Amino acid sequence: MSNNVPVPTYESLDKIYATEALGRQGPRYNALVEKFTSLYGRKPNFIARSPGRVNLIGEHIDYSGFGVLPMAIERDVIIAVATTDDDSKVRIANIDPKYEPREFDFEGKGTIVTIDSTKHEWSNYFKCGYKGMLERAENLEKPKGMYLLMDGTVPAGSGLSSSAAVVCTSALATIEANKLQLTKQELTEIAIVAERNVGVNSGGMDQSASVFSEQQYALHVDFVPRLSTRLVRFPETQPPMAFVIANTLVTADKFVSGPRNYNLRVVEVKMAALFLSRALGLPNTDSLKEVFDEFAKKENLTNASELEKYDALLERVKTIFPKDSSNGQGYSLEEVSDMTGLPVQALKEEYMTRFPVETDYYRLVQRTHHVLTEAKRVVEFEEVCSEAPANTLEILGSIMNASQESCDKYFNCSCPEIDQVCEIARKNGAYGARLTGAGWGGCTVMLTTESNVPTLIEAIKQGYYNQKFPDLSQEKLVDAVLSTQPGSGSAVFTGF
Repeated sequence: MSNNVPVPTYESLDKIYATEALGRQGPRYNALVEKFTSLYGRKPNFIARSPGRVNLIGEHIDYSGFGVLPMAIERDVIIAVATTDDDSKVRIANIDPKYEPREFDFEGKGTIVTIDSTKHEWSNYFKCGYKGMLERAENLEKPKGMYLLMDGTVPAGSGLSSSAAVVCTSALATIEANKLQLTKQELTEIAIVAERNVGVNSGGMDQSASVFSEQQYALHVDFVPRLSTRLVRFPETQPPMAFVIANTLVTADKFVSGPRNYNLRVVEVKMAALFLSRALGLPNTDSLKEVFDEFAKKENLTNASELEKYDALLERVKTIFPKDSSNGQGYSLEEVSDMTGLPVQALKEEYMTRFPVETDYYRLVQRTHHVLTEAKRVVEFEEVCSEAPANTLEILGSIMNASQESCDKYFNCSCPEIDQVCEIARKNGAYGARLTGAGWGGCTVMLTTESNVPTLIEAIKQGYYNQKFPDLSQEKLVDAVLSTQPGSGSAVFTGF
């Protein structure tokens, strides 16, 4: 598929949503336009939209450069937009009253807008997309003033990429408001970098899935040598496959927990790559994907399959890491310094300045094992989709289960609630169940059959939500566990 095409503009919601979703989305869009008109005394010019995503396989490997396999979902962020030439102010409100209205102004070409990443502020995510887009718009001296009203249905901290959905939608709104000629590729690349302005070291999968996805397909996203995507069609199975998403309702906010969880993992895999490139006599790099590629070249594995290349590197990795001196807890920073040949201060300045990190030990062996085996699972998952063997559901499910085990045991990004939901799912007709997103709470994704969806959802309600959250309202319960199909990506809507 071509990445260098503009984001589409539609006048009909059936170009954006599956038929069964139109009964929900039509009234929602009408309510957004009505509220916007009441709030600002004028109708919007357009509505920008970007979805959340569920990652089917390939967790915590995008920032190491390896390909991943997400799909977009119906849950999304929509922003109604009207522009003005009277000023360059941005006025932003939210359908949800817990998010108070905000207003800021364009601060000039150098700064664009100030973003205080130390404050947990909802409008910062809009500012990220706004700032990223206007930094790219070299010939725009003064941007349009904007009136905005946002409505989001991607639960915050759920692992369904709510932050990327906001950033992509805000960037798209800024593009459309100022008539900037930017492609899906450029939108995605800008959104990836822009989200880092709130202090989260994002890898790029979330934004790619939000922008590039199409209905009825998963999306393979590659990052090396440059961001690229290709659609992956799901095979027709008997019985037909379906996916269920269940939110554990344990909030995993990357802004709050990043220093000891997400940001730390990014640093650990970079340190692992630095060591392996040195120990294997490869060009110096902090990317495990580059280690993988260079190792294959050095070992003359050009004609080997991708799976064979992974197996070869995994075998070598087993013997090359030194035994750590901290009872299996990992390496101290001083030990990492010895392993990589970089002074402690250099490691701190390079990897722990912009994104804060909190830890006593760096678990490089475990993180490397997860990243390489998970990258291998992405290849396996796509091959099964392409070959469609008779036992497709069983094989795909086993790959997802292996991913969950690795996330839990080697990457330590699961939690008791995720483990519990996955166990319930497997006992009630799910072929595979795993965390999706960053982990440490958030959502799980399960592979099942269309006919088993009601049974599976009811089992999770009874076995998990009714036990752990007995006072959960019916509305929130319906919102917490749902079936989903592959959805479409970013779009501009003008049909109102």
